Amino acid sequence: MSPATSQAEPSQSCYHCGSPVPTLAPWSISLDEATHPLCCPGCEAVAHAIVDGGLASYYRFRTELPERPDERQAVKTETWAVFDDPGLQRQFVHAEGDAGLVHATLAVDGITCAACAWLIEHRLNALEGVTSSAVNLSHHRVRVAWDPARLKLSRLLAEMAAIGYSAQPYEPDAAQQRLQFEERMNIRRLIVAAVGMAQVMMFSIPIYVAGPGEISEDFFALFHWLSFALATPVVFFSAVPFFRNAVRDLRARVLGMDVPVSIAIAGAYLASGYAVLSGSGEVYFDSVTMFTFFLLFGRYVEARARRRSGHTGNALTGALPLSATRLEENGEERILPASELAAGDRVVIKPGHGVPADGVIEEGESSLDESMLTGEYLPVTRRVGDHVTGGSQNIESPLVVRVTHAGKAARVASIVDLTDRAFASRPRLAQMAARMSHLFVLRLLLVTVCVTTAWWFIDPSRMLWVMLSVLVVTCPCALALATPTALTAGHGQLRRRGVLITRADAIESLSQVDRVIFDKTGTLTGGEIHLTDTRPLGGLSTERVRVIGATLEAHSEHPIARAFRPWRDAMLEASDRTSHTGRGVEGVIDGKRWRLGRPDFVAPGHALAAPGDGQWLLLGEEGEPRAWFALRDRLRDDAAETVAALKARGIQVELLSGDTVDAAGSLAEQLGIDTWHAAVSPEGKLERIRERQAAGEKVAMIGDGINDVPVLAGADVSIAMNGATDLARTSADAVLLSPRLMRIVEAIEIARATRRIMRQNMIWSVCYNLSALPLAAIGIVPPWVAALGMSGSSLVVVGNALRLNRFRLRPSPTPGPDAQLVNA
Repeated sequence: MSPATSQAEPSQSCYHCGSPVPTLAPWSISLDEATHPLCCPGCEAVAHAIVDGGLASYYRFRTELPERPDERQAVKTETWAVFDDPGLQRQFVHAEGDAGLVHATLAVDGITCAACAWLIEHRLNALEGVTSSAVNLSHHRVRVAWDPARLKLSRLLAEMAAIGYSAQPYEPDAAQQRLQFEERMNIRRLIVAAVGMAQVMMFSIPIYVAGPGEISEDFFALFHWLSFALATPVVFFSAVPFFRNAVRDLRARVLGMDVPVSIAIAGAYLASGYAVLSGSGEVYFDSVTMFTFFLLFGRYVEARARRRSGHTGNALTGALPLSATRLEENGEERILPASELAAGDRVVIKPGHGVPADGVIEEGESSLDESMLTGEYLPVTRRVGDHVTGGSQNIESPLVVRVTHAGKAARVASIVDLTDRAFASRPRLAQMAARMSHLFVLRLLLVTVCVTTAWWFIDPSRMLWVMLSVLVVTCPCALALATPTALTAGHGQLRRRGVLITRADAIESLSQVDRVIFDKTGTLTGGEIHLTDTRPLGGLSTERVRVIGATLEAHSEHPIARAFRPWRDAMLEASDRTSHTGRGVEGVIDGKRWRLGRPDFVAPGHALAAPGDGQWLLLGEEGEPRAWFALRDRLRDDAAETVAALKARGIQVELLSGDTVDAAGSLAEQLGIDTWHAAVSPEGKLERIRERQAAGEKVAMIGDGINDVPVLAGADVSIAMNGATDLARTSADAVLLSPRLMRIVEAIEIARATRRIMRQNMIWSVCYNLSALPLAAIGIVPPWVAALGMSGSSLVVVGNALRLNRFRLRPSPTPGPDAQLVNA
């Protein structure tokens, strides 16, 4: 039977990728005197490249099958030519020594096992001009060094794509580089402390358990000298951060928690060293190493939790793709760095590619994955005229987008800025915890002096270790970690659900909300207003009054203005145009003053009633009515569910709208909102909020427009919708990145859980310190037990805060909080 016919069995799998082999498939590879079937020419090309390149051992030693290579990923250097741009390479290609070599770190997709790393390294090392390559299996990255005069970066990327591993440059920003360096140093310090502690304890245990005369003086001295030698690198390397922070605090005239830690470590080490050198006195090297290790371990766990749950660097670099495909004026496509895009450029976004900048779709229709920005994992459909956000992923069909904001002007950049603003300050509860920690350290030092003095008279031989126990066991590490860990976990949970906190006090204020006040248009409704009916007055045609209305609204971003855009006439312009917030707009057209808005504003001398239910606007010429316009807006899908959920939690819900009584009343009745006010100006909304605040209520305001800015600023906590104006977003305490209103309920419950955990952590920390202090002061707690207790209390605080990562919202039929922390 020939190789071709031997592959006709439908049960066979591809030798390279494991996919089913089609009947009578002609593709195969010969290896180890056997012919193996392949499923496609792509696998055949890759398999032959591996075997012919002397890398046949890849198939003998691999532990998992790779992903099936894409036939479109041929070795075509021009596909990756954008990465040869010198301006782009300056961001991630760095010099390697003085020989003219360069190196770069690439993020690689598709790495599954050690065989993948072996294949990538051997394939790259076989290229002329590559001096070295090393794959990081843990982080799926490869560091490669090469001679740019002999080899281009695009060739490296193309070669990797040819064997089934797509790669792109990886370059962390300065903040992330600093975090990575600190993490590596912390791990090294932790390892040194762990080894030192284990060895010192090995020499200390025989001394503790031996009876009188069982160990000779020579062995006592030997064990002490060995412990001295092992404890020295722990003190002078692992404990360096404590000493450095203590010196910094003292220079700033602040008593941080590292001050007593440093005193305890330095005091125990110096006293023990003196005892070894002089041959008299007690040694405490075991306590020194154990204390250092447990404290470093607790801080390491807390730092890892903060990085996993909270804000980290590289946000902007990781969100926006590095390259973009721009459409030139002659219709040709040009690949260029995304950083070179500008407003007005037209870009092509192919399926599977990221959106490089904010813009408006001009051609095509597709589904986009916006989960990175909104927390919504279901793709959304975007059509011609819809806005797209940089950082989202195109899924189905190619799109042509006109860029509106690129680079640092993109929305994702503003999100990063707002997040930085939130992390730059601390809420009142966190500030109180910091003050308590400072005062506690001061009192701790005073108590330690008193206890030490007392033991000088009671038993001088025990004075030193009692002093160490007091300093160690009551170290306010847990108190200092009580609020930051909970806040970081809370911020991370909110961010994953599409709620961006922009001010430090927002979480605390959200947890205490008694009343939620909604705006109507763009908040409870989708803000997609449509013109459904036109009733001309005074003999004007329907088309004419629509054109005039569109001309008056031509330069406005209000949702009502968008309803008139289909009738915009570029030849007609309005002069002396003025917008009256909450009332309407006016301007001069063909020498006549026209107004569009509320009837009392458009035609103050007429007593007019709307011709029907719903929202109606009046168009007037020189104070005379000329047409009625009926507008309709779509109610958000989860608006009723959100109102019901808020009421079930004992939160009052209110509607403040600038629309007519009929429009606002109809919506309130539909949603079950008992308290509502219509035709309210921004000043009236602010007055209403202050009225409720004067009654002792904590008020949250939800809005989206420029007219909501004063009200958002006046509320105890304000939330801007995902489609809010830039001014509204920057004025709000939180921003919804998702269009779902239920995120508000989740945000309130997460804020309540965060505040509850903060209070629990603070109570635990204070109770622990107050109960441990007298036990250490009377000499019951030895230093090594004190080190365990201090580290354990810190880990309890961190573990309690991490419960926020398992937050689940469960609906409750009865009022009251129903958010529960359950196992994931």
